[in-house]
Parts: sequence; structure tokens; C-alpha cells
Amino acid sequence: MGRLTWGQEAAVIRVGCSGYSYDDWHGPFYPRALPAAGRLAYYCQHFTTLELNATYYRQPAPAASARLAAAVGPDFRLAVKAWGGLTHDHPYATRADFRCFREGVAPLAEAGQLACVLAQFPQRFRPGPATEAFLGRLREEWPELPVCVEFRQASWQTDSWVERLAALGLGWCNVDAPDLRGLPAAGEVWTADPAYVRFHGRNAARWHEHEAAWERYDYRYQPAELAAWVPRIEHLAAVAGEVLVFFNNHYQAQAVLDARTLGAALGLESGGEEEVARE
Repeated sequence: MGRLTWGQEAAVIRVGCSGYSYDDWHGPFYPRALPAAGRLAYYCQHFTTLELNATYYRQPAPAASARLAAAVGPDFRLAVKAWGGLTHDHPYATRADFRCFREGVAPLAEAGQLACVLAQFPQRFRPGPATEAFLGRLREEWPELPVCVEFRQASWQTDSWVERLAALGLGWCNVDAPDLRGLPAAGEVWTADPAYVRFHGRNAARWHEHEAAWERYDYRYQPAELAAWVPRIEHLAAVAGEVLVFFNNHYQAQAVLDARTLGAALGLESGGEEEVARE
């Protein structure tokens, strides 16, 4: 984590990883002998933010969220991915589904550790009356929660949709992904706090065609590719109160390595806090 300051204002920039509980991180990041139960504590020694992916696969339970809040500490910030039954089967989402998720993350919100909910939509989620209505429903069902939206469909990248998300009070997730037809291009859009950036890697050959899910995210960024993001993130820090940056290229802990590289390029200290003055 770090702070980039302009005059009297300060935007907190936090850089971390999408998920932490990976077997293949033992060796590249975790000590080989570290038990699985020790992964979170070890991760928290190096980062002050985490994108929690487990909630995409199953609704969060209040008791589990309370244990997580106690485990990570008061200054840690979590982005919690919305349950896939909401984002990937949105026509069938019920009020009970929304309520279950809201109640599940309540302990994190009450502890001040919930940075936002990330609603990641599939590429088939395209602009239209039904999908626009569902975006409005996100805000209606979760009026008190900060929510960021990730589109995997480039047709959302228009000024009118950016303005619509801002009007709804929904955050915009900027992405770094392969340069493939239909995928969003890199940007520096802010519509609501927190500003959000996700790095998926640029493995174009395996994005659509792969046998195992991890193959899509098998990519190590070059320093120049990450350096190109520094001015974009600085721009986000100039307009937002908080900037969250997560690396999803998790295979063999490449996310950890790239998070550290970008953090250094931004002048941030891994696991700490630093004031970087801008003249």
C-alpha cells in the first residue's frame, strides 16, 4: 500500500493480488513447508489488500467473513467478488440472492475492511435494456455497498455508459487484458470510489482456447508494460479517494512478482505505507 499526494489531498493506492490460496505459489512466493492454513497470514505480511475470489463460487457466510475480518487486521482492505449466480445468471437473480450476499459481507463492512464488491460480468453481458436494468438493480439492492463493475465486453466503453455508471454510483473496473476483438481496451476511467484496475495478463493465444482455467492467466508482464500504467494510475489517484490494483495472472505467483514491480514503479513499499510527494 502507499499514498500518492497532491497538495493537501491524498489518494491511497493499494496493489495486491486476485486470490491468495494457490498450491503453485509454494516455492515462488510461499515457503514450501508453509501449511495451507498459513497462506493468508503470510500474504498479509506483504500486501494490504486482497481481491477475494471464493465468493464468486459460493455465497459468503457471515461467520466466515467475521473470521476473515479478524485474521487480516483493521487496516487491511478487501474487494469481494460478487457471487457468480448474480452476475452470470442475472435474469434469475432473486432478492433473496442479493440479501444473502449483503448479509454475508456485512461483518467486513462493519469492520471497515470492505473496499468494494466487484461485479464481474461475462463477455455475453452486452448493453441493452435488460442489462441496464440489472445495473440499476445492483444499486437498489445494495444501496449502502460500494460496487465496482467489470465488463468483459468492449461495447460498454462509451461516454454514455461511463456517465450512466457514474449516475448510478457504480465504480468502473479498468482492465489490462489481451488485445483481442471484443475485449475492453486499457483505460483510466473513474466513476465512483474506489478506482479499480485489474491485470489479467496478455496471453492472447490461451484466452479463449485452453484446457485448464489457469492457462488464460499464464503471463508475466514486462517492466515496460507495467510502466505504461503508472501515469494512468496516477491520474486515477488524482480524482479518486482510493485506488485498488489487482493482478489476476496468478499462475506460478506471477501476480505477486508483477504487483511488486508495479508497486516499485509507483514508489510504494510492499506491505507498508509511503508518502510520495508530487511537485
